[in-house]
Amino acid sequence: MQLNDLFSSVKYDEPMKNHTSFKVGGNADIFFEPENIRELVEFIKYVKENSIPYILMGNGTNMVVSDEGIRGAVIKLGDKMSAVEIIEDRLIAQCGAKLPEAAKIAACSSLSGMEFASGIPGSIGGALSMNAGAYGVEMKDIVEKVEVLDSNLEYRVLQNKEMEFGYRKSAVDKYGYTVLGCTLKLKRANKADIKMLMDEYSDRRQSKQPLNMPSAGSVFKRPEGYYAGKLIEDAGLRGYTIGGAQISEKHCGFIVNTGDAAAKDIYNLIKHIQRTVYERFGVKLETEIRLIGRFE
Repeated sequence: MQLNDLFSSVKYDEPMKNHTSFKVGGNADIFFEPENIRELVEFIKYVKENSIPYILMGNGTNMVVSDEGIRGAVIKLGDKMSAVEIIEDRLIAQCGAKLPEAAKIAACSSLSGMEFASGIPGSIGGALSMNAGAYGVEMKDIVEKVEVLDSNLEYRVLQNKEMEFGYRKSAVDKYGYTVLGCTLKLKRANKADIKMLMDEYSDRRQSKQPLNMPSAGSVFKRPEGYYAGKLIEDAGLRGYTIGGAQISEKHCGFIVNTGDAAAKDIYNLIKHIQRTVYERFGVKLETEIRLIGRFE
């Protein structure tokens, strides 16, 4: 039996530039967006049994896909698995829910704690995987428990401590978990105060970040004792361009697609930044975004 006999929504040779915020990347051999957990488990079982490599993705806001594309299967946990509900002071969300939408639902319910996430364009699943954060708050500060599939496709519920949250990391990649959803413990607050804080964060983002151009947010993790954007600026790289990829004039921690960038341009610019900053300051910059596929 072929894949499309079993799963009606399977696509072949799907352009990944249509699914990533950088708007670059070649085609995925197989592309699948499950409707529910049952479909997800069945699909993973199929590709494993048939030795087809696969990757999981969320909203595509933290990845660069190679121009050569992806050999194997891409499983997108997106809008079809994005339910959000409020029960008392808890927000329960599926992995595909977008962070800004979840933050808005929390705010409308007079629940505080997700204000920091209102401008992070990723999904709940991706945010849990990398312990996303902003303005001094991270997912670890509001997570009560996380539902996952382990590497054997067994359903598990992990408490906050079991997620082993660290700076832009968690147990998800370490143990090969697939995030299904989570419960966030929030606090009752005045709706107007929540909105005021979200508006403040929004104004700060708009004034400092190149939100009008395709990018994947902060390219590098914050090196201990430094700020990546400041190091890049001090290295004289503001506005530096390779092909269609440019270090943002507005925020040196961002790389933007000026309109016709290839994934290779972004990759080469990342490497140039890393070399230059290391030569100038002896600091190694580690990428926060994921590089998917073959670049060399």
